[in-house]
Amino acid sequence: MLSSLRYMNQPAVRLAAGNFVKTGISTTKRAMSISALGGFEGKHFISIDQLSNEELRGLLDLSKKYRDVYGKGSSVEPTTAPKPLTGQSVSMIFQKRSTRTRVSTETGMNLLGGQSLFLGPSDIQLGVNESMRDTALVLSRFNSLVLARVFAHDDVLELSKHATVPVINALSDMHHPLQTLADLMALEDHFGDVKGKTLAWVGDGNNVLHDLMLGGAKLGMNIRIATPDGYEANAGVLETTKKLAAENGTEDVFLTTVASEAVKGSDVVVTDTWVSMGQESEYEKRVKEFDGYQVNASLMGQANPGAVFLHCLPRHPEEVSDEVFYSDQSLVFPEAENRMWTVMAVMAAQLGKL
Repeated sequence: MLSSLRYMNQPAVRLAAGNFVKTGISTTKRAMSISALGGFEGKHFISIDQLSNEELRGLLDLSKKYRDVYGKGSSVEPTTAPKPLTGQSVSMIFQKRSTRTRVSTETGMNLLGGQSLFLGPSDIQLGVNESMRDTALVLSRFNSLVLARVFAHDDVLELSKHATVPVINALSDMHHPLQTLADLMALEDHFGDVKGKTLAWVGDGNNVLHDLMLGGAKLGMNIRIATPDGYEANAGVLETTKKLAAENGTEDVFLTTVASEAVKGSDVVVTDTWVSMGQESEYEKRVKEFDGYQVNASLMGQANPGAVFLHCLPRHPEEVSDEVFYSDQSLVFPEAENRMWTVMAVMAAQLGKL
């Protein structure tokens, strides 16, 4: 009966086990990469570019280790699994609702032995009734970590400036680093080593793209981006990505306004919602301006044989057809599952509990 308490889908675990051999990553090598996280203790996690390549590698390998230990494929009983975060807690500030972020963090913290506290808009009005500085200082007195899912990136920067415990950016209008860790983990599970693979983004030049192109470049992936006029990625983040691409020996970032041009010759096709929370009034305008950007069988046909599809969810039919979304090419559900393993790795690394 205890085995029913183990988490996540069996196919994903079997796939990961197969690719463990494909990548040639031995247990010793994984342990060595995780040891690179020793300097991550006490650090904030705001965006992917703050990580060294070694820290990014370490977080991905620690995430896989946690899946091995706590996932359905594990031989470890939940009652005897390690609880490295016993006595630790995380306060979770949510200005924006989310299924995956809340469930993954609460469940993951519980698996590691810690506690989580959800603070929604009705519980805490960040920067309204109490200043950001005071909120950061107060929560730091109670909790070991502060995770924040906010509208403005300045809010998470302000929290991290004043908090005396590590802060995790669970989403802002500029960055979404937790999502990128989950995406890269899904790609490594599928392909093994992703160095030299080509990732195509089709859609809004938003926060999800920002960290994904940073992380992809760090792992040696070629980045191709298609966005409609007026929806380009942030110029500063794009410049950083170009520098990372050069440092890691990849092709220069390819930019276009034509979806098929970006997808041609790609191994990964990624999109996201065209209308983010808070942009509902722009729905009709955006849908019109994103005409031709739906990821469907025809567009996927422009990619390389064996190409896969990613979407961070929730998705809408105008963004991707059911034919692609529910196909064997789609990694969206392993991708979603990885949100838990990766946030577990970030929390443990920030607290030095490896």
